[in-house]
Amino acid sequence: MSTLAVHDHGVAHHDDHGHEHHHNQSFLSKYVFSMDHKMIAKQFLITGITMAVIAMILSILFRIQLAYPDKTFPLLTTLLGRFAPNGRISADFYLSLVTIHGTIMVFFVLTAGLSGTFANLLIPLQVGARDMASPFMNMLSYWFFFLASVVMLSSFLVQKGPASGGWTIYPPLSALPKAMPGSGEGMTLWLISMVMFVASSLMGGINYVSTVLNMRTKGMDLWKMPLTIWALFLTAILGILAFPVLVAGVVLLIFDRSFGTSFYLSDIVLNGVQQPYEGGSPILFQHLFWFLGHPEVYIVIMPAMGISSEVMSVNSRKPIFGYHAMVYSLIGITVLSFIVWGHHMFVTGMNPFLGGVFMITTLIIAVPSAVKTFNWLATLWRGNIRFTPAMLFAIGMVSFFISGGLTGIFLGNAALDINLHDTYFVVAHFHLVMGSAAIFGMLAGVYHWFPKMFGKMMDEKLGYLHFWLTFIGAYLVFFPMHFMGLDGVPRRYYAFTEFVSMQRWLTVNTFITWAAIMAACAQVAFLYNFISSIFIGKKATQNPWESNTLEWTTPVEHLHGNWPGEIPTVYRWPYDYSKPGAEEDYIPQTVPFSQTMSSNLPHDFEDNPKGLEELNKFNSTLKANEQVK
Repeated sequence: MSTLAVHDHGVAHHDDHGHEHHHNQSFLSKYVFSMDHKMIAKQFLITGITMAVIAMILSILFRIQLAYPDKTFPLLTTLLGRFAPNGRISADFYLSLVTIHGTIMVFFVLTAGLSGTFANLLIPLQVGARDMASPFMNMLSYWFFFLASVVMLSSFLVQKGPASGGWTIYPPLSALPKAMPGSGEGMTLWLISMVMFVASSLMGGINYVSTVLNMRTKGMDLWKMPLTIWALFLTAILGILAFPVLVAGVVLLIFDRSFGTSFYLSDIVLNGVQQPYEGGSPILFQHLFWFLGHPEVYIVIMPAMGISSEVMSVNSRKPIFGYHAMVYSLIGITVLSFIVWGHHMFVTGMNPFLGGVFMITTLIIAVPSAVKTFNWLATLWRGNIRFTPAMLFAIGMVSFFISGGLTGIFLGNAALDINLHDTYFVVAHFHLVMGSAAIFGMLAGVYHWFPKMFGKMMDEKLGYLHFWLTFIGAYLVFFPMHFMGLDGVPRRYYAFTEFVSMQRWLTVNTFITWAAIMAACAQVAFLYNFISSIFIGKKATQNPWESNTLEWTTPVEHLHGNWPGEIPTVYRWPYDYSKPGAEEDYIPQTVPFSQTMSSNLPHDFEDNPKGLEELNKFNSTLKANEQVK
């Protein structure tokens, strides 16, 4: 393997911490205000699942409006009260549903639910650390996330309803409290919630980076880290650099809303009255928003990539193909994601030369993405595949990433994007490549590491049912939307059938809504499986998937501090599967090369001349013995 300068800080640090985690804990300190990274991972996961269920219900509500725009459902008035008078969802509340659905899914499920869960669970366990660098700050990170969730949902309780105008909260709708009902208190709560969310993300991200850099166990150099850790590490760096820009944009927005400044407003007429705003520009907000917004796409998808890489290698019983290329492509995506935000703004009157620059950088980012896709397929090729539910979800993630990524080429091209902008083509694209792919990566992780989180196994049959209904449902929902977008049907319209040219898409919208309801029903199987398996699931063994990574060397029963004694030393990379000459088809990272002489290969000792010399001696002896025979 290649060399890379690293620092093993782990041993001394662990010795400092090892003695202090084994103490009696109260209910509050163990389950509520826990500082154990494993419990915090569960808290992130359960909160993320709860938020996902809420977002899914919101999406079904506005899908009913799209499928039956002229019908009334008295049940909606019973359930939603003033938001659905006369059995129909009001136009303002429809926009609020779209806004909060998008906000919850992007930030509270795919960012915090995914990264928060698996970064907390896997970083200490896979790098060989007792806990995060700062367990207290880790606990605060969760509670800021939880409070942000509560504040966001509380906006449904204010008189004029939650924020509306889209999850991107573009001004002037977000900057003028009187612009529409969703611009009032609901928007204020949205902004407060988002500031708390960013504070949570920054505390978590700093902790993740510090832990990876400083607390790796002996022998765990950067090139021996699993791809999940690389993905979570680079995701944390992305978040640390990008999220503060969103906060800056939000603070200026609050100034415009509350203190009469004009950062984003100019020449506004509201209800026939000229507003006293001059000199600002809503385009400035778009720059600030998308400077986070596009890296956010990769903040969401990179953990799913890392998880899927790990799950595919384990269940293919093969080394991950092109490990170094996978790492360099993650680094490439991290760097390039900061210089592509302008492609979201091709229709803002951008200078064509600048549009060309952003178009080129956007298309270049497809290169590392293609490298990863090729390597996943090569890993699967001729593998001894185990089709566990986790493996199916990982393969499903690759499928969505490919199909959604191809449509991204259209949207990255300025000439095509101008025609497709704000149509259902965009909705279809990002729901496949960012939404479905990331959700499938997350579910692959849940099925794969459920035994590590809860000490129990999930039911496989329910897992298969969950996968196939969700996989088919997602394609039935989002694939037709491409054609609606190509026909010019715009997104976010409350009653698009008022336009004659779009009425022919009503049947398709009805079909999509029922497909969405089917996919939502599939999640009931998952929820039942998840909850029942915690209590009555089959007890897990220590290493049920026969995996190589360090987390499977810890006891099934959770221990604060992870390992009862000394933390294991790492000798090899994490993907030694099906090695010729080995007794079994997996060799854990903790097994020294001296114990596997018959399967050692010359490239195992690139950095170890002594080991290579011993291997040569062993092979010479073996050859001599064969000649004697």
